[in-house]
Amino acid sequence: MEKKTMVPESSLPRERLLEFGEKALSNQELLAILLRTGSKPYNVLELAGMILSEFPNLYELKSANLNELQQIRGVGKIRAIELKAMMELGARIQQANQQKYGKVQSSFGLAQQLIEELKDSHQEHLICLYLNTKNEIIHRKTLFIGSLNQSIAHPREIYREAVRCSAARIICSHNHPSGTPAASVNDRLFTKRLKECGEMMGIELLDHLIVGSDGYVSLREEGFWEQ
Repeated sequence: MEKKTMVPESSLPRERLLEFGEKALSNQELLAILLRTGSKPYNVLELAGMILSEFPNLYELKSANLNELQQIRGVGKIRAIELKAMMELGARIQQANQQKYGKVQSSFGLAQQLIEELKDSHQEHLICLYLNTKNEIIHRKTLFIGSLNQSIAHPREIYREAVRCSAARIICSHNHPSGTPAASVNDRLFTKRLKECGEMMGIELLDHLIVGSDGYVSLREEGFWEQ
């Protein structure tokens, strides 16, 4: 008969978070994960329960000072410090705003910045800008450096970043080290695939800019979107 492996009680909240997500967990389970271990004779779930019994309102727990936290059996000086640090970090996260890197006013203005940045580069750079609904840049990533082709520059890498940062729109750009920004057949095929993938995902491809040493091509301005 196969011997059953007992799962430590302290790991149960972690398992539940993995299976159901953090929003399904109770305050006690979330606190137990942060505490990590119990303190004899209490396991971690019991310790979390004792803390919440002492401070049944989360606002009271947030307001508790180090001395008050240490009055609870099983919560020593180090654990009290950790709890205060955790609560302060949570408060700062709550107040944090998404960082923005300027607003895209036009393809021309953005292209001028990219020309200045990439004009001396001897390799192709695929750069994607991720925008919110106000066309504010919320994320930027260089996804590839080298010799660009369709198999390397796959749409899934581009849209994975878009999903991660909750972008509403994207602008892709790459440079031609030759200095001539004319769109190649590969550039057009890649843009077509990218646009189609965005339409399926509900994330708009706003433009694909190709920059050279002193000029640029906007595939949207060229009418590629109407083709």
